[in-house]
Amino acid sequence: QVRLVESGGGLVQAGDSLRLSCAASGLTFSRYAMGWFRQTPGKEREFVARINWAGASTLYTDSVKGRFTIARDNAKNTVYLQMNSLKPEDTAIYFCAADRSAAIHTTQGFYDYWGQGTQVTVSS
Repeated sequence: QVRLVESGGGLVQAGDSLRLSCAASGLTFSRYAMGWFRQTPGKEREFVARINWAGASTLYTDSVKGRFTIARDNAKNTVYLQMNSLKPEDTAIYFCAADRSAAIHTTQGFYDYWGQGTQVTVSS
């Protein structure tokens, strides 16, 4: 059974930092690209960042470029999202997801497995 478990969310002030983690089990982690998405009430899930299986290639949505960094540790079956200079508009539930395809996907429908999400709230 595949499980993705996010952690590290919380309530912070604007300008603060958080590091999200996503621990994977039940799959060969190093064969999957990993992504982070976020969702706010009434809106569709939004792509945030993606990292390929080796960690050599990353992709970010424009609104987080220069502030967020995605990384992975295949030995620990974990993907991270370092979030700096947080803004109130970053407030959302953050989800990690696994994609077995080598193609670069920013749409949620292409991802095979999902975590339950972790809440990030940024106060102004």
